[in-house]
Amino acid sequence: MEEHSFRVYYEDTDAQGVVYYANYLKFFERARTEYLRQSNYDQMKLMQEKIIFVVRAVEMKLIKPARLDDTVIIKSKLVKLGKVSFDFLQEAYVKNSLITQAKIQCGSLNSITFKPSPLPEYLHTGMKKLL
Repeated sequence: MEEHSFRVYYEDTDAQGVVYYANYLKFFERARTEYLRQSNYDQMKLMQEKIIFVVRAVEMKLIKPARLDDTVIIKSKLVKLGKVSFDFLQEAYVKNSLITQAKIQCGSLNSITFKPSPLPEYLHTGMKKLL
């Protein structure tokens, strides 16, 4: 699993001083983006090719809270790869303790029609190496 760390800022927390649950999705998004950079992923290039990635399903389990100033380690792994869709397993840790885990199902769409569009071959080939 690939690891990326993020500091919890005040803006990430709720009135109780813990990370607001929806912000884990932001952490996961950032970690997936960085993880995919290893496979020739370039958002600007894909946008020029009229291809966008979308999240089509999320299954997330919140186990323990993260708090202000914690360092959250996000571990990401590509677990399934098709021509149009791809799935990730992602986990969040604080001090080596699992706090959140999610299965994120993604897809590739044409940015004009919003219809499924195959991953470019160069990217699909690069993503295969992550499996």
